[in-house]
Amino acid sequence: MAVRNQVQLITYPDSLGGSLQSLNRVLNEHFSDIFKGGVHILPPFPSSGDRGFAPLTYFEIEPAFGSWEDIKAIGVKHDVLLDVMVNHISRQSAYFQDFLKQGRRSPYADLFLTLDKIWPDGQPVQADIDKMFLRRPLPYSTFTIEETGEEEKVWTTFGKTDPSEQIDLDVHSDQVKRLLTEIFENFRNNSVKIVRLDAVGYIIKKLGTSCFFVEPEIYDFLDWIKELADSLEIELLPEVHAHYSIQYKLAEHGFWIYDFILPYRILDTLINKNADALKEYLTTRPAKQFTMLDCHDGVPVKPDLDGLIDTQEARRLVDTCLERGANLSLIVSDEHKDADGFDVHQIRCSYYSVLNRDDDAYLAARAIQFFTPGIPQVYYVGLLAGENDEEGVRRTGEGREINRHNFSMDEIEQALGKSTVWRLLALIRFRNEYDAFNGDFRVLESARHEVRLEWTKGELRCTLHIDLNTNRTIIDYLDAEGMKVQYEV
Repeated sequence: MAVRNQVQLITYPDSLGGSLQSLNRVLNEHFSDIFKGGVHILPPFPSSGDRGFAPLTYFEIEPAFGSWEDIKAIGVKHDVLLDVMVNHISRQSAYFQDFLKQGRRSPYADLFLTLDKIWPDGQPVQADIDKMFLRRPLPYSTFTIEETGEEEKVWTTFGKTDPSEQIDLDVHSDQVKRLLTEIFENFRNNSVKIVRLDAVGYIIKKLGTSCFFVEPEIYDFLDWIKELADSLEIELLPEVHAHYSIQYKLAEHGFWIYDFILPYRILDTLINKNADALKEYLTTRPAKQFTMLDCHDGVPVKPDLDGLIDTQEARRLVDTCLERGANLSLIVSDEHKDADGFDVHQIRCSYYSVLNRDDDAYLAARAIQFFTPGIPQVYYVGLLAGENDEEGVRRTGEGREINRHNFSMDEIEQALGKSTVWRLLALIRFRNEYDAFNGDFRVLESARHEVRLEWTKGELRCTLHIDLNTNRTIIDYLDAEGMKVQYEV
């Protein structure tokens, strides 16, 4: 199966109307010609935390969202992309609950990374932990086994609670490989066409390393799971937030990657009215990427742009974002902060809000994204030009809720009345339909306050021109009859 070179939607299963059925209805009634590239449905499975990213099982859909029949119904008209959290599963899963009861006697014990698989005596060594890229203060949680009263320490990369809700899987285990095989077969049977490998960078734990994207061991796993996916005609999208050189290694390995550099580059370009860094980047990046501006987490900064940005300039950009209502996710481990203490992992915001709710700036940002080689994804909040959900942050205490607002049917109807949204939909249609986007891409020379990008295929040609001083965005193109057309976005 080939990924379609057209625009995709990213959404939670309940964010557009409250359920998978309402999502399908919204897609059919309002966006029938918009998301021809597919729909990425963020985890619709029963979950005990992290809004779906701590799944109990992949073999059921959370009943509050719907059923596998609803996924298949969406799959009739759209390529469906789902996540597999290859690094972890929920503490509430039947597998781990059985382990909590029986300990090493559990038939599922080998699914998990008990610390004796890392340190021979099972005792953690702080000097080893200090080298790791941590997502929480300690990379393990301690549990008491019900039948024996013994303590077991189990690896837990993620999770805000102690013990964590997200229990790491041992990808070296045959049991884990059998489980993943069953998950992928079930996806194939339910019309899933693309699978995002969430948190795949953390799967290899090796002493003396950062325990993040450990080479060459990670390629053994990636090659294995790619062979599995290929056999089921499923495309893979590894999700890795890391130094861009690691992403490029994945691309060299033949994988699709995420362009986690582009959202910051575009933000910097529009806020500082200087496109030089963006244009340089667009001439060197791999083409086989999924692009995005916004998502359920935030605009990536560290480690994705390490070595690409000046931290003093980055601080100024971050301060502007904070003034516009953003909040920040920070790096945990001192080892992985910059020497001057710069520690911003992600800028959490609505992309529309962080561009000061300026319609022209927002449409310019989308135009750059759509002209950048790759598969463009549009997050549902960005689709509806949604603003920062500060009430959601206050209510939950979770900073990421700033860009996770659930839209009711009435709110969707209201958003569809905004000129910003109509302009965006027209731009998406152009990106979906104009065949030059399947041709050759060039960055054209221009002044620092301008962006000029071009696609050509045979006689077809389209050129994007943005004046950053005004955010005026114009596309010149040749239509099917060879006539010159100017389209102001």
